[in-house]
Amino acid sequence: MKQNRALRLLSVLLCFPALSFAQSKTKNRSYSIFVYYRIHPEAWQWFAAPPFTSSYAYAESLLRFGVAQRIRRWDWELEASQVALLDIPRDAISSDAAQSQLGFGGTFYAANNSQSNSAALFLKQAFVRYSFSKDDKRVRIGRYEFFDGAETTPKNATVRWLQTYRVAQRLIGNFGLVNAQRSFDGFDGHYGNLSAGNGDNWDLTAMVSRADQGAFADNGNPELNVDVQYLAYSRYALHQHLLWRAFGIGYHDGRTGVLKVDNRPLAVREADRKNIRLGTYGGDFIASMPARKANFDLVGWGLLQNGSWGEQQDRAYAWLLEGGAQLRHVPTEPWLRGGYSATSGDNTPENNRHSTFFMILPSPYIYARALSYNMMNNKDGYVQLIDRPKKHLELRADLHWLRLSSSKDLWYQGGGAFNSTAFGYIGRPSGGYGSFASIADITCYWQLTSRLSFNTYYSYTKGKSVVGSDYPSGRNGQYGFAELIFQWGLPQRSDR
Repeated sequence: MKQNRALRLLSVLLCFPALSFAQSKTKNRSYSIFVYYRIHPEAWQWFAAPPFTSSYAYAESLLRFGVAQRIRRWDWELEASQVALLDIPRDAISSDAAQSQLGFGGTFYAANNSQSNSAALFLKQAFVRYSFSKDDKRVRIGRYEFFDGAETTPKNATVRWLQTYRVAQRLIGNFGLVNAQRSFDGFDGHYGNLSAGNGDNWDLTAMVSRADQGAFADNGNPELNVDVQYLAYSRYALHQHLLWRAFGIGYHDGRTGVLKVDNRPLAVREADRKNIRLGTYGGDFIASMPARKANFDLVGWGLLQNGSWGEQQDRAYAWLLEGGAQLRHVPTEPWLRGGYSATSGDNTPENNRHSTFFMILPSPYIYARALSYNMMNNKDGYVQLIDRPKKHLELRADLHWLRLSSSKDLWYQGGGAFNSTAFGYIGRPSGGYGSFASIADITCYWQLTSRLSFNTYYSYTKGKSVVGSDYPSGRNGQYGFAELIFQWGLPQRSDR
């Protein structure tokens, strides 16, 4: 009976976008109606943790729909989100604290009142925006999505791809892969000359907001006691072949009743009820360098963090450098890229300093697609190959070799605060080891029509000493998904 109810719910959700499209198509209004729908089944083979379930599958459904209007220099947008989870496993959470939640199935189950099937409808975006001069100078207030590093839209195709998939959302994003995603309540503004035709354009972006619930928690309506302030200056040079940015971020987590995740003993963390207040200061650059038969690229990104981690002082860092070459004389234009990133870990859990790089509120899937890790306390050497055998088909393969930066710190997973009771990151003990995992994955993006796309992903993880210390029964894992996305109305979104 439960399975039949889930199938009926799924059939209704699949029909809804087509119904909305048919109704709105007959109307000729000054406003825009838009629909985004994604059905997203996932399969996990997490590292073995008998007798608990580490191999399972479930489905996510996400429907976003709304209305927007522009009246002279004003525009507004109102958007709702309806999410559903189907057949979430009930026993994908180990009683062994070191093993914890066995993949995102366990995380979804814990975040939604231990329900295998759940659904919610909530306000996703609701804002008013005023443009002083075209789109160069504008201010927005309300509920909205925000993506650090994506303040501008590069005209150069290589710079635009690198901005979207190698720089943006490393620190602040909507966590687009998971169902309820993330929004912010507050205001943001832009000031610059992006519409000027001289190619040396610039932008100053400021944002002050509070994070909303969402991500793994189905109900995205409540506001969290988590706030963020952002200021960034971006500038183009060399006829838009170079884009650089300098930024500063303030972060405050006032959820004093939530247990912090770090490498201190449990009793010490339970006694620490002070707020987290961090400052993050950094910059990045993206360069595209055309040659006769190839196009070369270079990306750099780095930051420093300081402030207070509860009762501890905080000092941390993160950096990466990567480059690539795309062959222009080959019909499919294959693009080979590689790089290395390093983020600080904490070597001394017994002192008064927290040295683990903190990702704030990112979209971690973009940079850690296997989802078993994130950028905290790790060193990541990687290569990636991108090929486009057809105009609307893109294939991408990645290899990662991962180590922990500090063997005295934790192996971290997650993407930031998502409700008032969970910290937002999971930390597992390293066992005193540094060798984490090797990961191979492949992704396929297929644009079937202008409104319909189909994406697939598969990864295989060969766990090393760190994984084996927590999961001695089986240190290798697999993860994959297939998703069908329908979009109609406003410019297309991307959740890659």
